[in-house]
Amino acid sequence: MEGTLSLPLSNRVAVVTGASRGIGKAIAIEFAKRGAKVVINYRNHEEAALHVLEQIRACGSDGIVYQADISQFDQAQALIKRCVEQFGKIDILVNNAGITRDTLIMMMSEEDWDIVQATNLKGTFNCSKAAVRYMMRQKYGRIINITSISGQMGNAGQCNYSASKAGQIGFTKALAREVASRNITVNAIAAGYIETDIWENVPDEMKEGILKLIPLGRKGQPEEVAYAAAFLASDQAAYITGQVLGVDGGMAMM
Repeated sequence: MEGTLSLPLSNRVAVVTGASRGIGKAIAIEFAKRGAKVVINYRNHEEAALHVLEQIRACGSDGIVYQADISQFDQAQALIKRCVEQFGKIDILVNNAGITRDTLIMMMSEEDWDIVQATNLKGTFNCSKAAVRYMMRQKYGRIINITSISGQMGNAGQCNYSASKAGQIGFTKALAREVASRNITVNAIAAGYIETDIWENVPDEMKEGILKLIPLGRKGQPEEVAYAAAFLASDQAAYITGQVLGVDGGMAMM
């Protein structure tokens, strides 16, 4: 509990996209433990999102659930507007929602490419554009983009995903320069092999090969990404912007 209290988020309001499960769920709950009110965005998993809301309330915090496909500009705008209507402001945006359509480029369809870019990269643009409007007025904000080591190292069978995640990194650095004068920081977390359902369809032999590339020799947990997000969202990280924090067990050392 001492560690939680050392990075408080009381009186802060956060939107976490793709928060019904995995990394997004862990971030939403961790923020709530630290006192933040949280808007839990989901696209398809309403029951799971409602369960996250129950956990947030059990932490003594508050939140709402909001369905939106953040790849759609109007829906992303409505998500941020709903947050401000409910809680009066938005302090923190976590662009976490993401999808994969893994296959080698020779077999990758145009749809496989487009849908990954639309969700992972355009969704980040859509939500950030909406949130910055309010953050600029209040002269405060934290934007955290959940990217991946695939955007730093590349990964065979993930040309679409790697491109979208590399795009998020470039977006992070450019936006950080644009909004710094308004006391808004923009950072990214490059997640490595984290134990989420995104890995369910990865063959066991490939998983074993990936583990061999991780200096710490294990998969990460969603909560370990959430701790990093809580730090970047806190006032203690006020002098950090335009950075990419790796939470990957050392896999993408540079």
